[in-house]
Amino acid sequence: MKIEGIVLAAGLSTRVGENKLVLDVDGKTVIERCILGMYDICSKIIVVGGHRIEDIEDILSNYSKVELIYNLDYLDGMFSSVKKGLTHIKEERFFLIPGDYAVVNKKTYQDMLKVDNDIVIPIYEGRKGHPLLMKSYLIEELLKDISCETLRDFTGKKSFTSINIEDPGILMDIDTMEDYRETLLYFKKKKKDILK
Repeated sequence: MKIEGIVLAAGLSTRVGENKLVLDVDGKTVIERCILGMYDICSKIIVVGGHRIEDIEDILSNYSKVELIYNLDYLDGMFSSVKKGLTHIKEERFFLIPGDYAVVNKKTYQDMLKVDNDIVIPIYEGRKGHPLLMKSYLIEELLKDISCETLRDFTGKKSFTSINIEDPGILMDIDTMEDYRETLLYFKKKKKDILK
C-alpha cells in the first residue's frame, strides 16, 4: 500500500522571529529534517506553504517526492492548510505533520503503519503528538463537516487508535528559540536513532 504525507509549512513563525523552517539542524533545515523522517516511507509528500513560501522553494526542489503547493488562505490558520493538503491526497493512507517537527524518528512512522485503523495518533508519556496517520476515505467527510474548526475537532468526533511510542520527538515542535535550542541538543544526542 502506498502512503502519502502532508507537511504543514504555511505559518508565520511569529514567536521565533524568523522563518523557523529554514533554521539549521546539523546541516539540514528544519523543514528538510521533517520530510526526511517520512521520506523513505511515503510515495509522495505534499508540503503546504503560505507565508514566505519562497524561502523553502529551492530547498524542497532537491527532493523528487515533494510537491510544494500554496495555500492562498494561510492567514485563516493551520486548518486551512490541512484542508488544502487533503485535496491533493490520492493514496489510501497518509501521514500529516506540521513542518516544525524536526526530530521524529523514522521508526515512529514504521511503527504507526503497523496499526490498521482509520486514525492513528502517537503517544509519548501520556501525551498525544505528531504525526497523525489517517485513512483517505475520511477526507470527504472532514472537508464537508462545517462543525469542525480544527483537525482535533474531527479526530475527537471519530474513534482513533493511540499507539505508545518511545520517541519524545513526536512532542517537539519549534514555537520559540528555546524550543529550537532544545531540538538541536536532542538531535545531537539522538542522531543515530532519528536517522535510521
